[in-house]
Amino acid sequence: MTALDLTGRKALVTGGAQGLGEGMARALAAAGAKVVVADLQHELGAEVASSLGEGHGSVRLDTTDDAGWESAVAETVDLLGGLDVVVNNAGVEITSLIVDLDPDTVRKQLDVNLLGTALGLKHAFRAMRPGGAAGAGGVVVNVASVAATIAFPGISVYSATKSGVDRLTRVAAMESGKLGYGVRVNCIYPGLVPTAMGAGLANDVAEIGLFGSPEEAVGAVIELTPSGRLGEVADMADAVVFLASDAARFVNGVGLPVDGGMGM
Repeated sequence: MTALDLTGRKALVTGGAQGLGEGMARALAAAGAKVVVADLQHELGAEVASSLGEGHGSVRLDTTDDAGWESAVAETVDLLGGLDVVVNNAGVEITSLIVDLDPDTVRKQLDVNLLGTALGLKHAFRAMRPGGAAGAGGVVVNVASVAATIAFPGISVYSATKSGVDRLTRVAAMESGKLGYGVRVNCIYPGLVPTAMGAGLANDVAEIGLFGSPEEAVGAVIELTPSGRLGEVADMADAVVFLASDAARFVNGVGLPVDGGMGM
């Protein structure tokens, strides 16, 4: 067994029906973990889980709903026989200039990105800590963003929520250690990836006049990235596998940039 072999681990991935979350679910499964795909798009999540092969599963989850989290974690533990890894990936980005902010879209990003992650930590801890439904400790990986580390125009609220995810991560790691939960908590800062969300961002910042075209917006991101390219789903998924694995056994309470150097 290598340090990146996750055979025997049981994982729950939120927002796992598409985009980065789907890639993370597939990478965890490829490393040997059994995976439950949790998503509001339950039918699509079920298709992803089915494509992973036998022993995987799916649950419907609104990450902003406390009772929904309790149910999803219970279903996961029942289906997989435990819970070792939770990936808080579900998120939403709504582009806007600060002068045009809509309180409803601000609240939506706060609810999904920040509250959803906080509830994920709550229920992961309750399940994984001694005496919990799983009770053997584990790993939580939160998905923040390079937007937490740079000042890119048009994504002020998204950036603020992802900065909040970073702070949640660090405090959660400290609480877990102080209370003897045995749960490591880290986050990743993905760079821009041309998923539906990433492509939407490029279109949106052009539409509100910050760039002349989506292609110009993408070019600006690449120019800020020492590696000279956009990120790929596999880049982010491999980082999650690493943090979930024994290779990262002494990595705790940190944010791992996976951004090609954009946020340095």
